[in-house]
Amino acid sequence: MKKTPIFLMVALLLAIWAKVAVAAEAADYSSTIEVFRSSPVVEKFFDNSYGYAVFPLIGRAGFVVGGSYGEGQVYRGGAVTGKTKVIKGSIGFQAGAEAFSEIIFFQDKRAYDEFTSGNFEFGATAQAVVITAGAQAQVGTTGTGAGASAGPRTGVQADVDYVKGMATFVHAKGGLMYELSVGGQKFTFEPL
Repeated sequence: MKKTPIFLMVALLLAIWAKVAVAAEAADYSSTIEVFRSSPVVEKFFDNSYGYAVFPLIGRAGFVVGGSYGEGQVYRGGAVTGKTKVIKGSIGFQAGAEAFSEIIFFQDKRAYDEFTSGNFEFGATAQAVVITAGAQAQVGTTGTGAGASAGPRTGVQADVDYVKGMATFVHAKGGLMYELSVGGQKFTFEPL
């Protein structure tokens, strides 16, 4: 019996995951924003940020080689200024699939301009804050920020601030993924 190359299995897994993710949830920006706004640690960023990018659903899957993909919108002053996409590739010890929402706050015009320049990338050392209790502790390459959280309704929140003009938060939606890998998120921006 001929063995199927591992990259074909990963490609099939990612294709199936992408179809499920798209079918499972339409881009519901208002409810995603409300989920993040309901977290006390995130709420202050809505009041003091220059703008933000919202991704209602990012799907991630992998087995040794993995990837993630999501589509979102960028806001400034409460108005949509463009569309954005995120893609991440990684290689290393990983297995599984998961879905999560993500929001990236821009502290000032410089950070907003950097993100909306067309192609922006978070490095492998970037971090995100998880806002749901019991969610994955490993989100090291999915954004930038600092801190920890036990959940939006527990009252136990760490103090979080901008790092290099950006703060990123994720909200786990489902799935199970174990990952110890290298890679970073890459974003594209298309103005409206």
